[in-house]
Amino acid sequence: MTLRPAVAADAEFLYRVFASTREHELALAGLPAAQIEALLRMQFAAQTHQYRAAYPGAEDSVILIDGAPAGRLRVFRDGEEILLLDIALLPEHRGRGIGRAAIQELQVEASAFGVPVCLHVARTNAATALYRSLGFQVEGGDDVYQAMTWTPAPVTVVGAAG
Repeated sequence: MTLRPAVAADAEFLYRVFASTREHELALAGLPAAQIEALLRMQFAAQTHQYRAAYPGAEDSVILIDGAPAGRLRVFRDGEEILLLDIALLPEHRGRGIGRAAIQELQVEASAFGVPVCLHVARTNAATALYRSLGFQVEGGDDVYQAMTWTPAPVTVVGAAG
């Protein structure tokens, strides 16, 4: 697994990743395919706009498996924390440890800088189990979303006895 910065030419791929995480729930509404597509495109545009407005400078990356695009990772760093804004994989890449590996890389980075990794996740999202297995703790939230944080272990510096 490697990451590369997302570029404008990735827009349609990023939309496909987004849509793959929401198509099922919209299909349950019994809407025509064209209406589902229109709703997904509107939701994607709104999410993209909201993230850019709220987190200027966030890093948007394409997750690559053997050089081929498999998912997306959006992260915001402010020196106080690493905020995992979004991680999503195409269906054929889910359940293979790719998301876990990407998050573990963030945890290694966070440990090096002594900052936590924070995220918000829908309470009904199956990824909550993944986050818990990686040591994330629930820190609050509301009826729909929960805030989760992973805090690196404190570094103990052992000095030479004088």
